[in-house]
Formats: sequence, structure tokens, C-alpha cells
Amino acid sequence: MSLMRPLISSARPRWRAVLLAFLTVLPLASTPFAGETTRDPGRHFFNQTFGDFSEELDTAREEGKIGILLMFEMDECPFCQRMKTMVLNRPEVQDYFREHFLIFPVDVEGDIEIVDFEGHANSQKDFALKQFRVRATPVFAFFDLDGNLVARYTGATRDSEEFLLLGRYVVEGAYKDIPFTRYKRDQA
Repeated sequence: MSLMRPLISSARPRWRAVLLAFLTVLPLASTPFAGETTRDPGRHFFNQTFGDFSEELDTAREEGKIGILLMFEMDECPFCQRMKTMVLNRPEVQDYFREHFLIFPVDVEGDIEIVDFEGHANSQKDFALKQFRVRATPVFAFFDLDGNLVARYTGATRDSEEFLLLGRYVVEGAYKDIPFTRYKRDQA
């Protein structure tokens, strides 16, 4: 046992140094580079809604959108926060998605009443869990103008380029023929 004590104590300072270096670099990895412009996703990515998605379909048609994008999220989700601070805050992402979709967040733990695409009232959490089986967040669900789910992506994308590729995948209608992973590979 006395031989082990020096090994453990000599490894401890190195481990602390590695941990300290990681914790120092981590905030830099999650912040935009100097000179990069970002905008609040709450104001520039998501649209305002009264929670009636059947009416939002009419609005999407009137505005010439191709559909509706729902982001199923929850407050404590680190991947949701990462998407908001690393991807959804980018002007190019916001502009592209707002051009083609109406976009709304849905709190998977929320008790606020919403009206689904068929006109039925539900709480946000029942809508997420019972209708779309959302068990992990974030989930990006794309709906056509009839309220049909056409594409679904679970988790955070690697970066804004991959999220834009996901948007193009839906806008171009590639979801009708191939899975997103193959689309990504074909685009590379």
C-alpha cells in the first residue's frame, strides 16, 4: 500500500491540470469566434404563436412556407442549450429556416395547452410524448402544409453547416427518397 501512495499523489496534480485546462477551453469552444455575428434565437429563429398549430398551417400557406418546424426541447437539456448558443443563433441559419418554415418550440415538460395540427387540444408534454414519442431532446420535427410529419432529427447537430444541410434536405424534398445520413454523405 505504501508503494501506491506516491503513484496516486503524483498523478493527482497532472489530472487536476488536465481538468483545469479542459474547463478553461470548454467555454471558448461554445462561444462564437471574434467577429462572428450572432442573434438571439428567441427573437430571430422562433416565430411567435398562440399555440394553435392548425391555424399556423394556414399562416404557413399564406406566407408561402413549405411547412412547420417544431423543436421539442426542455429547459435542463444541455444539447438544446448548445443548439441555441452554437447553431440557432447564427444569422445564416435563422434567415434560411425563417424563409422556408414557421418555427416553434415545444416544451416536452410543459403544461401549457396547445392545439395540434388536427385541431385537438393537448398539453405540450402530452403532444410531445403521446403523439410524437419524444423521449430525448432536442428533436427537430418537420411538417408539411397538411400537418404530416415528413422528417425528424433527434439530437444536436455537429455545427450550423450540418443544421443548414438538414434544412436543405427537407426543402429539396430529399427526405422522400433517402435518409439524412445518406444525403449528408452524398453532399460531402
